[in-house]
Amino acid sequence: METKAFELMKLPFAVDALEPVISKSTIEFHYGKHLAGYVNNLNNLVQGSDFQGLSLEEIVLKSEGGIRNNAGQILNHNLYFEQFGKTAKSAPTGKLAEAIVRDFGSFDAFKDEFQKKGATLFGSGWVWLSSDQNGKLVITQETNASNPIQQGLCPLLTFDVWEHAYYLDYQNRRPDHLAALWQIIDWNVIEKRY
Repeated sequence: METKAFELMKLPFAVDALEPVISKSTIEFHYGKHLAGYVNNLNNLVQGSDFQGLSLEEIVLKSEGGIRNNAGQILNHNLYFEQFGKTAKSAPTGKLAEAIVRDFGSFDAFKDEFQKKGATLFGSGWVWLSSDQNGKLVITQETNASNPIQQGLCPLLTFDVWEHAYYLDYQNRRPDHLAALWQIIDWNVIEKRY
């Protein structure tokens, strides 16, 4: 009997909760079609393979080709969707806030660099805020389904710059989409990851 190793994550918000930043239609397609497709694909690809029973992180680190692409997209999207919510907290606090000031000069300077890296990533992929093993923060551009764990980093915050993440709402205006996302970041989630 076939077992399903991976399941579609449960969203931490209602499908219309992020409007107008991300529309209900975009969530229905992005989460309900794209992410669901990656989950189904990965379950089919790992069935009976050496990757069956491994975590997403292990698969991303040990596989290549279609298995890695689907596992990477699930891992990336899970981290992406988990970080959103309507919260009154517009910036991080505590140790993460201190690290941002230490490593980027200010929260605004960090946001500017993060948005620029997201806007200038050619093609499809992700922009990430991650920490290294010493707690130093770095911003990376990851193409396609890559994840910072492949570089030994701990992913904290990500913006998806694949067109399916924003095209229904923003068409080709990726920078506008990136600028709007700050309104729906749940900084409590990001702080826990740090």
